[in-house]
Amino acid sequence: MTELPLSGIKVIDFTGVQAGPACTQMLAWFGADVLKVERTAGGDVTRNQLRDIPDADALYFTMLNSNKRSLAINTKSPEGREVMEKLIREADILVENFAPGAMDRMGLDWETLQEWNPRLIFGSVKGFNEDSPWNDLKVYENVAQCAGGAASTTGFWDGPPTVSGAALGDSNTGMHLLIGLLTALIDRDRTGRGQKVAVSMQDAVLNLSRVKLRDQQRLDRVGYLEEYPQYPNGEFGQAVPRGGNAGGGGQPGWVLKCKGWETDPNAYIYFTVQEQNWKRTAEAIGRPEWAEDPDYSTAKARQSRIFEIFEEIEKWLADKTKYEAVDILRKWEVPCAPVMSMKELAEDEALRRSGTVVEVEQKGRGTYLTVGSPIKFSGFKPDIKGAPLLGEHTDDVLGALGYDAGAIAAMREKQIVI
Repeated sequence: MTELPLSGIKVIDFTGVQAGPACTQMLAWFGADVLKVERTAGGDVTRNQLRDIPDADALYFTMLNSNKRSLAINTKSPEGREVMEKLIREADILVENFAPGAMDRMGLDWETLQEWNPRLIFGSVKGFNEDSPWNDLKVYENVAQCAGGAASTTGFWDGPPTVSGAALGDSNTGMHLLIGLLTALIDRDRTGRGQKVAVSMQDAVLNLSRVKLRDQQRLDRVGYLEEYPQYPNGEFGQAVPRGGNAGGGGQPGWVLKCKGWETDPNAYIYFTVQEQNWKRTAEAIGRPEWAEDPDYSTAKARQSRIFEIFEEIEKWLADKTKYEAVDILRKWEVPCAPVMSMKELAEDEALRRSGTVVEVEQKGRGTYLTVGSPIKFSGFKPDIKGAPLLGEHTDDVLGALGYDAGAIAAMREKQIVI
């Protein structure tokens, strides 16, 4: 078997819920030895959240902690702190996403970690960065989406701000941290020293909302945003508005009904009116005359008629399923896609062939479906394995640190480990 790129890298995973585990899981997929350090009283809270099988680890946990090992230990005890010091002295990376100040209260502040292991890379996820006046707030997914600007620009103009079903606050922050940790590893090869890598959820959401920050500056300068549905007849306020399903990138687009929409909530496609492909688009939908008609032939002329155009396209779509429509439109190079439900994605054969969706065997559960690596490599394909049971590797970890069976038994009797 080919050695994976991160083989030999030791990671202490001091994280819970989603942002941190999403980051460390990907490190494990790419070959790192990721040791999840958990509380003896239940471990990661997601083990028992939203359970579908009584007494089995929830999918919330298994889908964010595959390929890891688990050590269940009371780190607040003197013995637990001793174990942590030994682990940290040997580690390459430690990742945490505790509430602000929690690591300091545990005696595991950055200065102490550096003293124990100057080569250690310390990854940290927080809700807000250290310069924020809100840096003491506890943050969850939807809080981050609101604080990072995503919610205020999502939804329709006559409704409230709307959060996305995608984990822009949690998993997105974990991916940003992953980039930072890998960068720090490369830097350590050059300097010999580790460093602290911090990512806030607010910052990570804003980074994905940068086009809206772009639009805010345009709005400040000219007073309107021509690619938004509010233009030219609507009114603009001082802030970037919600644009419904508008494209937002200079190419008008919208979610349009297909055959069966009356009974299927996902019988829709996203249709983009690409400026440079307008002639072929008009031909594809059976309105070739629009290519030369001055009322439709330019992007500026189409702007005030864009919803009229979408209505005509929906008439063309009325007798076509979303898949039939996409198969036709792709031949005309029209940028489009079916609105895919979670059920359709779970059953998609191409996603399974590519390893984007995988079936995994899990102790206590059997086979379950999860995501695989979204990143594809020519040299290897990550092998997604089950998540660890709570404390499954406690004896192995302590034995490797030099504790004999008697010492481990004594720690277990005192409930320091399980």
